[in-house]
Amino acid sequence: MSLHRLTQIVMGVPNVEQTAAYYADFGLTPGADSPGGTTGATTAPGTSPVLSTVDGGEQLRIVHSPRRRLVELGVGCDDPDDLDRVAASLTRLDVPVHRTAEAVTAVDPGTEVLVRVEIAPRIRQTPAPAALYNAPGSTLRPHERAPGISREEPVRPRKLGHVVLGSTDQETSQRFFREGIGFKVSDTVKGLAAFMRCSTDHHNVLVQQAPVAFLHHTSWQVDDIDEIGRGATAMLEADPDRHTWGLGRHHIGSNFFWYLKDPAGNFSEYYSDLDCIVDDALWKPGVFDEGPKALYSWGPPPPPSFLAPEDLAALMTGAHTPAQ
Repeated sequence: MSLHRLTQIVMGVPNVEQTAAYYADFGLTPGADSPGGTTGATTAPGTSPVLSTVDGGEQLRIVHSPRRRLVELGVGCDDPDDLDRVAASLTRLDVPVHRTAEAVTAVDPGTEVLVRVEIAPRIRQTPAPAALYNAPGSTLRPHERAPGISREEPVRPRKLGHVVLGSTDQETSQRFFREGIGFKVSDTVKGLAAFMRCSTDHHNVLVQQAPVAFLHHTSWQVDDIDEIGRGATAMLEADPDRHTWGLGRHHIGSNFFWYLKDPAGNFSEYYSDLDCIVDDALWKPGVFDEGPKALYSWGPPPPPSFLAPEDLAALMTGAHTPAQ
C-alpha cells in the first residue's frame, strides 16, 4: 500500500516534564534538550520534548494541553501522488483539507485528532535474533540457558505500533480513516471498534466508540515477550503504581501485551508478535462481539480502569487534572 507506517504522534498533557520523564524510563530516547537527554535539561515552559524509538526515529512529541489528548497523528506515504489521492478522498467526504508540497492535514471530527499524511521514508528493521525455545520433542537450545534471562541492557522500543482513540462518532471516524486517509480494516468489534492498518501490521489505529474524544493508549513494539517482561518489571520496580494490565495475549491481533499508565493518565503498551497482513487477499477480517475474545485470549482480566479510565468523567466535563 502507498501508506506504510505511523511517523510521529503529538501527545498533549498538562504535565509535560513528568510525562516526558516517564517515556524516557519506558525506553524511548529523549532528544538532547528533553528531560533525561544528554544536556540533562528540564522542560521550560512552551517547549516540546521529542523522544525516539530505535527504528522509527523521533516518534513522540509532548506538548502542553489542559487535558490529556492526542493532538496529532502522523502517517507516512511514499510520494506526492499519494498526497493527491488522500486530499481528493477527504474532499469527497466534505472534510476540510490543507495541502502542502510535503503533507496533507485534516481533522477527524470524532476523535478531534489532526491527522498529517506526509512523505516519509519507510522503516527498515533489522530482525531480532531468533529465539530458540525448547519444546516437547524439539530441543533447540541444548546445554544453554535462554538468552532472555541474561539480557542486562535497558529495553528500547523498536517503533510506535499503534494508537487507540476514543471517538464520539465511531462510524464517522472509521469512514475518515478508511475512505479518507486510506487505512484498511483488519477486524471489527460489532458496533464498538474498528482495528485499522496503514502498514502490514494488523492495526495502527483502533477507533472505539466513547462518550468523549480521548487517547486511550499508545503501543510500542519490542523484540519479544522477554523484552515485554523486562521492560514492565523495570518500570514497576521504579513505581508499582504504573501497573495497569498484563502480562497477557490479545485475541484480535494476537500480540503479547503489558499496559502501564503514564503520569497524565494515558496507557502505554509494550507489545510483540503482532499479526502481520502482507497480502490483503489472504486475510479475512473478523467481526467480534463484545466479550473476552474482543480483549484477550489469556492473562489476568482487565481492570475496570482499563475499560473506562478513572478520569473519563473529568475529561467529559473538562475538569481533568493529571493522574498521580
